[in-house]
Amino acid sequence: MRTTDRRTPSPSPSPTPTTVPAAAPTSRPGGGQLGAPYAEAVLGHAGRDWLRLNVPGHAAAPGSDLAGFFGSRITALDFPPLLDGIDLGPDTPLDRALALAAEAWGARRTWFLTNGASQGNQIASMVAPALGRTLVVQRSVHSSVIDGLVLSGLDAVFVQPSVDPEQGIAHGVTAADVAAALERTPDAAAVYIVSPSYFGAVADVRAIADTAHAAGVPLIVDEAWGSHFGFHPGLPANALSSGADLATSSTHKLAGSLTQSAMLHLAEGPFADLLEPLVDRAFRLVQSTSASALLTASLDLARRSLVTDADSTGRSVEAADRVRAAVRALGRFTVVSDGFHAFPDIAGADPLRIAIDTRAGGITGHAARRRLFRDHQIMVEVATDAAIVAVIGAGSVPDTDRFVEALHTLPSPLTTDSTRAGGMLRLPAPGATKLTAREAFLSPAEVVAAEEAVGRISADTLAAYPPGIPNVLPGEVITAEAVRFLQRTAAAPNGHVRGALDLGVTRLRVVA
Repeated sequence: MRTTDRRTPSPSPSPTPTTVPAAAPTSRPGGGQLGAPYAEAVLGHAGRDWLRLNVPGHAAAPGSDLAGFFGSRITALDFPPLLDGIDLGPDTPLDRALALAAEAWGARRTWFLTNGASQGNQIASMVAPALGRTLVVQRSVHSSVIDGLVLSGLDAVFVQPSVDPEQGIAHGVTAADVAAALERTPDAAAVYIVSPSYFGAVADVRAIADTAHAAGVPLIVDEAWGSHFGFHPGLPANALSSGADLATSSTHKLAGSLTQSAMLHLAEGPFADLLEPLVDRAFRLVQSTSASALLTASLDLARRSLVTDADSTGRSVEAADRVRAAVRALGRFTVVSDGFHAFPDIAGADPLRIAIDTRAGGITGHAARRRLFRDHQIMVEVATDAAIVAVIGAGSVPDTDRFVEALHTLPSPLTTDSTRAGGMLRLPAPGATKLTAREAFLSPAEVVAAEEAVGRISADTLAAYPPGIPNVLPGEVITAEAVRFLQRTAAAPNGHVRGALDLGVTRLRVVA
């Protein structure tokens, strides 16, 4: 590990392209970005006549319930890790798959994760104490970042995002916001932001990275929703190419790998020598010792598809554009991203995210999502009181006409429990911070009725989910506004509060 002071970073070059081009295939058979070395090796291994007297316990038996339900090929490919010649040994297929992923995303090094981007956020938070005592962090981060604060014990200075009061959604932060937070945080470890947001708002990562680096600290980006960025001219540049030092990539979301698979990317930048061994150790600490070969192989295949088939990604962008154009032309609903220009923290938008203001058309987002699911067999990603968000994965071209037609057959006007209860849900302002997340989480606690918790310090993270952005943090004072918001969220169709003790959020855990 390098011993250079963190506030005098080395002049190591950082990547500068605005997009990540597809790499040319190498001359090695099956090599280069056209190959999928890990997935191909697992497939070849499964094709041999094994007598499996090891875990997993299903032993790929052709007559098992698993094989009958999922198909025998799934169980045949379900190997444990640490296979000689695949995971272990010199220049393994796993090594080559990781190197190809790093090349594709413009990283110095990439780690495959089998516990989602949440694992990557926890790793990033855990390494930050080696850099300083306080994390300068966007307040609207995913709850897994707060989980990381509990694990690391770091103090936090929160940068408040802009909020769209009409939509009730949080966007991002500006470089000026970050600079002001760094000015009052002399022991800053790193800056931690989210880009893109759940609604597709993209931050000015380059400006924020420059601000962080000028203060001598790295920029960590939760790019969970932007794993596809940089792989087509119609998409925004990815975080690493914009100056980020560490980026969490939820590859399963829009880049095509299996659910729960993700990547963590380290840039070839001024903090790489310091961060790499720390990230590697933290990765081993939180990665399962039984990492799924299926999830890992899906990451290898998703990388290959993104790099080698930009045309398919282009067709996905065109499909999303068609939906937005149809919504505008028909006039009943409005497109949320059409109003992004009003927010100084938004530098762009993810075209594969389709956020539609449903209240403009006489129906709440929650009711629209429920009726699309129940009456039309259409699933969208998330709903709020005011909107729904549909997503199109890179390489996917769904039946957009079916979606537009179903959307416009939704009843209007529609009175719902939500509207009768007092109008649109607005995001509550956070309560005052009294303890660090770790101090509050580990303190003696008691469970009280929700109304009695007002004014007390929360011991838990409470987040309306999705998107999973915490509304109450461990160590924050619980407000009456937050209790009302969480209870109304829980009462809405498909509403859920992550971290709540009961479905209705009638009891809360507070510091004793």
